[in-house]
This record gives sequence, structure tokens and C-alpha cells, in this order.
Amino acid sequence: MHIGVPKEIKDNENRVGMIPSGVQTLVDNGHTVSVETGAGQGSGIGDEEYVDAGADIVSADEAWDADMVVKIKEPMESEYGYLEDGKIVFTYFHLAASRSLTEEVLDSGIVAIAYETVEKDGGLPLLRPMSQVAGRMAPLMGSYYLTKHNRGSGVLLPGIPGVEPGHVLVLGGGTVGENAARVAADMGAEVTVLEVDQERMQELDELLPSNVSTRISNTHNLEEELENTDVLVGAVLVPGGKAPTLVTEEHLDLMRTGSVIVDVAVDQGGCVETTEPTSHSDPVYQKQGVTHYAVTNMPGAYARTATFAITNATMPYIRKIAENGWRHTLKEDDGFLKGLNAAHGELTYRQVADDFGMDWTEPGSVL
Repeated sequence: MHIGVPKEIKDNENRVGMIPSGVQTLVDNGHTVSVETGAGQGSGIGDEEYVDAGADIVSADEAWDADMVVKIKEPMESEYGYLEDGKIVFTYFHLAASRSLTEEVLDSGIVAIAYETVEKDGGLPLLRPMSQVAGRMAPLMGSYYLTKHNRGSGVLLPGIPGVEPGHVLVLGGGTVGENAARVAADMGAEVTVLEVDQERMQELDELLPSNVSTRISNTHNLEEELENTDVLVGAVLVPGGKAPTLVTEEHLDLMRTGSVIVDVAVDQGGCVETTEPTSHSDPVYQKQGVTHYAVTNMPGAYARTATFAITNATMPYIRKIAENGWRHTLKEDDGFLKGLNAAHGELTYRQVADDFGMDWTEPGSVL
């Protein structure tokens, strides 16, 4: 199979879809890998490393002219012209956040396999590593934007002797939420996690430090917590679907001036009503005195760590498709089949269809 690895073009997206060791594995098994020149530069990987691993260094047009394209972020509008019927594109799509992208994917007829909806043993193995990065970033970003010169409240999250620490509120106790709570707690903040699953709250209570408490997620508890929140981390996930709105515009009136919202759920539309997608070059805005950080590719800030983390997870799946083709591979793996979001103009992921009121096709029927 011919596999293409284009350079990411989203704002400050410095990750890359494959590292040299992955290239070498594929080439050693008889496949061809074309990597766009400069694709790995943002992750500290030079073209010469790809050449040494057996890749061809090519233009963007040539990288996209492959049987399967492996990348990190969803196709940007300027890349739509590369989308062709039957081409496999393996990446983060987050279709529920964009009806226009969903329609383009369907119109083009590509085989869209989304990292974020692949399942294994009840988990999301290709979303997990980036959720870990984004979760660990969230308190760091929140703390930075609490600084007074960033229009924050001036609260130091760890506090100091004689001055109480700041309070971090985490909405959702999944991978993002757990990692955000752990880092915030390690910084010395007081942390509360709101979660709907009683068993998960028990797990978090056992896993996390003593300065993390859990509460059941409901409107009463949310409103009570918001009054004392310095940093709110939105960590709610509906796999493949649009995130539910938990924090309304009216809720911002309960928050202190200069507090910060980091809505990690922005990739799936955000769990805060006032969330608007931002970029690393222009990451924040203020509404009602509350700073909003809603960067849609947070892990791109720590590109080298993130690149190696995600490619460690994706390479076994890439190898299976390269060796056996997408139809056979997905037919043999129900968890991998759940990654199929669209194929040949058919929408095959029900949650996306439900969010947009579209028709959908059972994924097994397109194999």
C-alpha cells in the first residue's frame, strides 16, 4: 500500500501523523511511504530521518496522492480538494463539531476512519493519549491565564503558607478529567471533580490525592461550586458526539471576575455555552469577565511528546490496514469498525447522524 503523511496546516499544529520508526516498519513490510517535506519539523524530526527510514520526501500534492493518508487533525478547507472517493483518511475528524466538514466528507466519498471513535476493551485507545496531554495541560493553561497581566484574578493556584490555594473545578471524570485533576492537585490547588457515574467517583477517590474531592454532577452542585472556582476545566465526552452544554451563559454570573475556563471539550463543540473555538496564536477571549481558553488542538503545543504518544497508539492500526485493506481489517475487529465514520458517501457513525439529524448506515453494511 502507498501511505501518505502530509504536513499539518492547522494553526500551530506541530504534530505529525507518523514517526520514522513507523515508516521503517511499513517499508520493511513492502509498503511505500511518502512524507511531505517539513512534516516532522514541528516535532523535532527532520526530513533526513524519514529518508533514513525509507520514506520518500515529497510535496503536499504527492503526500495526498496515496491509498491511505495518515495525519493528526481533520482536513482543513484548503485540503478538501485532496479528498477523493475511496481514499482512506485516518485522523482525528471530530465530525460532530462541524456539519460542513461532515458534508464534505460525505460528498467526497472518502473512507473516513476517526481516531477518536476507535474502541478497545471499552476504552478509546487512540483518543486516550491526547486526552492525557490535554488534561495535563488544562491546569497549566488555567494557571497562566489567572495572572494579572493576562487579565486574570491574580490567584496563585498552589497558594502559599498563610494564603489558601485556588480552586479548580473539573467537569467530567474520564481521561481528561482525571489527568487535569491530578496535575491541579499536584500543583497544590483544591480540586473538585463533578461526575455522573458513582463507580467512577469511587475509582477517582482511590486514585487521586487527598486534595481532590468528587461530587455528583447536577445543576445544584455545579452552581454551588462555580461561586468558588478559579479555573474550570471542561472535560465532558460523548464518544463521537457533540458535548452536552453544562455551563450556560447565565452561569458565568456566578464566577468571579478574572477566573478562567479551559474547555477541553471544544473539539466536540464544547460543554460551555459561551465556548468559541480558538487557536494557539489567539487562544483566549473574555466574556462577562471570565477568560475562555478553547484551543481546538491543545496537544499541538507539546508537539514532540504528543506526536510520539499518538503514533505509538496508531501504528498497530495503520499496519493492519496496510497489510489487509480497510474492509477486511474492520470486518475482523468490531472495536476498529467503530472508528469508521463515513465511507463512499454513507455516514456510518450514528451519534454524528443523530446530532445533525442526518441519515446513517450501519457500518458493517459498507464492508
